[in-house]
Amino acid sequence: MSGRIVIGAVMATLLLAGCGDSDVREVRDWMEQVKRDTRPAVKPLPEPKDFLPYAYGAKEAVDPFDPNKLLGELARAAATSNNPNQPDMQRPRELLETFPLDTMQMVGTMEKDGTRFALLQIERSLYRVKAGQRIGQNFGVVTHVADDAVAIREVVQDAAGEWTQRTTRLELQIKENRK
Repeated sequence: MSGRIVIGAVMATLLLAGCGDSDVREVRDWMEQVKRDTRPAVKPLPEPKDFLPYAYGAKEAVDPFDPNKLLGELARAAATSNNPNQPDMQRPRELLETFPLDTMQMVGTMEKDGTRFALLQIERSLYRVKAGQRIGQNFGVVTHVADDAVAIREVVQDAAGEWTQRTTRLELQIKENRK
């Protein structure tokens, strides 16, 4: 048993001797030499340019983002345009042209003397409309009244200021009675 202990001690000594500092010292010396010999090459920074402040006279200049300026240009272009879709601006407005379409709800239909009417609720008031009647703030005209919807043709300006037609519908809103 003591022979085995002696052999184990010799083996442990040899293993520890293998962990010595023989090759590591050479690597450390090489690294120190490279650090001494290497010189970083950093370009010097250029001199800063002289800053000349600019005085912006916003009070004297015309605001390029003024919506009134854009509206004025669009009105001038619309006045000289011969677009067949251009609405009559001199015509007196009807009552339902003062309300936007998104505030209106179709709640029913009725027929009187062979004419079909749609019942529209705006806030707490009820209005009846028929084909040919003006409606909405975009020069809308009711084109057709059906049991489930009102068809409307509107005239709006596109981004270029040209008058174009678009169609929309107000559909019947069914409310459930809850008990």
